[in-house]
Amino acid sequence: MSQTSRRELLLRGAAFTAAGLAGQGVVQQALAQQGAPQRFTTNELVDNGHKFFGSVSRGLAQVVEEATRRWGQPNAYVLGQEASGAFIAGARYGEGVMYTRNAGQQKVFWQGPSVGFDAGAEGSRTMMLVYNLPATQAIYTRFGGVDGSAYLVGGFGFTALTANDVMVVPIRAGVGARLGVNLGYLKFTQASTWNPF
Repeated sequence: MSQTSRRELLLRGAAFTAAGLAGQGVVQQALAQQGAPQRFTTNELVDNGHKFFGSVSRGLAQVVEEATRRWGQPNAYVLGQEASGAFIAGARYGEGVMYTRNAGQQKVFWQGPSVGFDAGAEGSRTMMLVYNLPATQAIYTRFGGVDGSAYLVGGFGFTALTANDVMVVPIRAGVGARLGVNLGYLKFTQASTWNPF
């Protein structure tokens, strides 16, 4: 092989390597931008919640402050509506929009079964605070209760659900009558379904 052809081969190889590294940098930058959503402040959550809940939102600030005191600032939240009913066994169905600061917003649906000493029906507006969401697609899974805990602050009820280090805290203000204690989970999906499992 001649000196000239070796030099051309080395130059072409160096150019190819430089182009590959530059492309890798672009890909890494794009992945960093699509990474975990950034966090929301308590004031932003309360303001958006007030707009969504309207006249029933007096106790919302207390609930959001209590949730952020316990678990910190969420990096996503969902605003939506849901309906549920139970007589020993029950089901819950809902739909809404998940908001993130740096990864946009997307439509989400949720459903889940429950079983326990529980009877009644309700319809509610729901705000869900989402913690530790590594990417927007991570919401599409089943979330089960944490210690079966439920809290009631200022007329709003909230629980804590978890899966794979991601925590979802549904805050509900609704109309209806529901009495009892139950065990269940919520499953988030990209499309509406009647199957609660």
